[in-house]
This record gives sequence, structure tokens and C-alpha cells, in this order.
Amino acid sequence: MQSDVAFESEADEIARAAAGDRAAQSALVNRHMPRAYAVARRMLRSDEDAEDVTQEAFLRAWKALPNWEPRAKFSTWLYRVTLNLCYDRLRKKRETLMDEPPEREDDAPRPEQALAARQEKSLLDAAIAELPDRQKAAITLCAIEGFSNIEAAEMLEASVEAVESLLARARRALKSKLADRMELSR
Repeated sequence: MQSDVAFESEADEIARAAAGDRAAQSALVNRHMPRAYAVARRMLRSDEDAEDVTQEAFLRAWKALPNWEPRAKFSTWLYRVTLNLCYDRLRKKRETLMDEPPEREDDAPRPEQALAARQEKSLLDAAIAELPDRQKAAITLCAIEGFSNIEAAEMLEASVEAVESLLARARRALKSKLADRMELSR
């Protein structure tokens, strides 16, 4: 059951959520979970890992709410927590040696255009996955999730100029990687 409770401000909503108000908690989850999940999904390339990270980010949020001091917007802080959890998970995956190669996606025959589009998306996803973590985060936040450079800078705890530099390096790297892969696929 969803409530249409109006809150005076985000601070009021956070205070009520911290006090156990289910409507306030639901409002925060409904507003922020889809985007937090999308960021995690893009960073980790796994639905299961993204779900785990998103749940962990909200668990940390609930624990932090009673002592919340709004130095940044709640959303910025939550997405920063989500990114840090993604970085941790990516670091652990790099440290773990794989026993078996990852499972391949189903290559069932499809119409030619759909297959070409899927191959292009797969090439792009693979190229993004190979970017350094901060470049991957910047491109995910700005180009894919639609956050502004200013918002991404807050989430990455960097200057706007640093984010712009990360984006420029990421775009150059993607352009080069995709050009190389397109040549190989011909």
C-alpha cells in the first residue's frame, strides 16, 4: 500500500524515515532505487550484483539516517555509496581468479538488424567494461544515466574539471577500442 504523504522538504522526509516512518522510507526507495540500480547494473554488468549492491547501499542509508547531516543531497550521497560498493565488488572480482570462462549469451538466430544492433551494444558494453573504474563511472553517470557533470563531480568527489577530463579520456579510449574492434569484425 502506497501513501501519497507530502513532505515539507527532503530533510523532513529523511528525519521521518530515520524515525521509522514507512511512508517516508518508501518514498526514498521509490525515488532513488531505480537510478541506483541502473548505475550499479552498468558498472557491474550483472543484474544479481547490481541488486546486491543496491540493497547494501540502502541498508547503509538506513543505518546512517539517524545521524544524517546534509552536507550533500541524499541522492548524491546514496549514489556515491553505490559507486563505492561497485568499486569494492570490481576490485574483489579482479582479485579472484576464474575457474571457468564466463557463460556466453545466447546467440540464437535473429533478424539481421537486431543481431547487428546487439553486436554493437555488446562491443560498446565490453569497451566500457575495460575502462579504468573512474572513467567507467564518469561515462556511466553522465552519458548513460544522464547526470550533469556537476552532479557526477559530487558523486565522484572530484572537481567538474576532473570529471570533464575523465569523460574526455573515456570517450577517446572508447573511440579507439571500438574502431579497433570494428576493424577486427570485418
